[in-house]
Amino acid sequence: MLKKQYRLKKYSAFIATYKLKNIAADNLVCIYFGKEKTSPETLTKFAFVVSKKIHKRAVVRNKIKRYMRESVRLILKNNTFEHINKYMSVICTAKTLSVNADFSQIDNSIKELFGSKS
Repeated sequence: MLKKQYRLKKYSAFIATYKLKNIAADNLVCIYFGKEKTSPETLTKFAFVVSKKIHKRAVVRNKIKRYMRESVRLILKNNTFEHINKYMSVICTAKTLSVNADFSQIDNSIKELFGSKS
């Protein structure tokens, strides 16, 4: 589970991140990057979104969110991609093909997208 300090919660923050249209995407995951930080002390906040259009059942949607959360948690723990910390907010959204994907596929997808945004 991602620590509380890293969670994006405010509706206004979601809207601001979506409006910037700073996007990296592939066939499994789409990632929206927020504004760049002005001070390095502030933490990067993450959100994970899986729409009802992806799958009808909440169990499946929650499984995809757990996979994405765990992938980001491991990235933060290992400090693999330091350039992620230059953004104020990051929103990870799932695409339709992620329903049939396993953890390793989603993990690789997220790592590639974070790596491409350097």
